[in-house]
Formats: sequence, structure tokens, C-alpha cells
Amino acid sequence: MSKFNGLFLIFILFTLLTVLILISPFLVPKDTLNDLSGRVGFIDNSDQYDDLSIIPRAIYLFGDIECHQIASRSYFLNENQLPICSRDVGILLGISIGASIVAYRRTVIRPFLLILGLIPVGLDGGFQSLTAYESTNTVRLITGAIAGVTISLLFSWVYHEVNRVENGVRYPEKTEK
Repeated sequence: MSKFNGLFLIFILFTLLTVLILISPFLVPKDTLNDLSGRVGFIDNSDQYDDLSIIPRAIYLFGDIECHQIASRSYFLNENQLPICSRDVGILLGISIGASIVAYRRTVIRPFLLILGLIPVGLDGGFQSLTAYESTNTVRLITGAIAGVTISLLFSWVYHEVNRVENGVRYPEKTEK
């Protein structure tokens, strides 16, 4: 890689965040964080993680703000609830996996594939919101991962388009036959 690749930086950042989320339950005593259920966009559980060391406290604060953290929709490691729900774990894993691919290989993105990649998470989450259907954590993780890879493809397309415009590269004119 002779010049800086912003997609590689995205891969590093999302992978680091994913790893920190997955190890945070091991950085606190067993059976410390059992029910972090709350609301997105609010700090609901600071009383449960304020006394933790700085890394798990920061990661659990991130999860508290970013995710609903409903206990039944979350995985538990070390008898502690993960800082984010299973769908969000899938999204972060998917972004990390997708970014690892697009950081090294330019991909051609078709809008149809972007839409197709978001349908599973939309259907799963939508049915859960609108009906009595309750998904499983495994389905949430898988649909989240598919959406995460799709998001990486979208990041890649935007990144390459911005670079193309900044460098004054134009698409070839279409010629009629």
C-alpha cells in the first residue's frame, strides 16, 4: 500500500471496537452486569458500570447510549451481558469483515445488492416491531452481520467516489452505436 487507505483505517477502528465489546465482559468480575435493559440514546445504566475500570466503563457507556441493551436480546460472556445487543454485535462484526475485504480489494457495488443486503435485517427487525414475532439472538446476529458487510460495501463506494471526484477523474462518456 503506497498511499494511505482510509478504508483500512475504518477496518482497524471497527475491528478494535468489536474486540473491545467482546472482551469487556471479561474485564469485570463475573456476574456483575446482568440486566442493562434501557433506551437508545439515553444513559440508563451508569450506576452499574461507573465503578468499573476505564476501558469497560467506556465501552459499556458506548453501549448504554447506542443500544437498547435488552437482556433477552443480548449475549452473555463471563456471566456478564455484552455492552450491545446481538444484532449490533452482528453489525459490527459484519462491518469489520466487510471492511477487511474492501480495504484491499476495490469492489463494484450494484445498488440492487445494497438493497438486497439490508432486506434480512429490515424484515427481522420490522416483524419484531410490528408483530408478536420474536427473533432469536442467532438470527439477529446473522442478519446484523449481513447488514454490516453491506454497510462496508456502501462505505467503500462512497470512499472511492469521493476520491474520484477529488482527483478529477470522470467516468468515460457513453457512446451510442
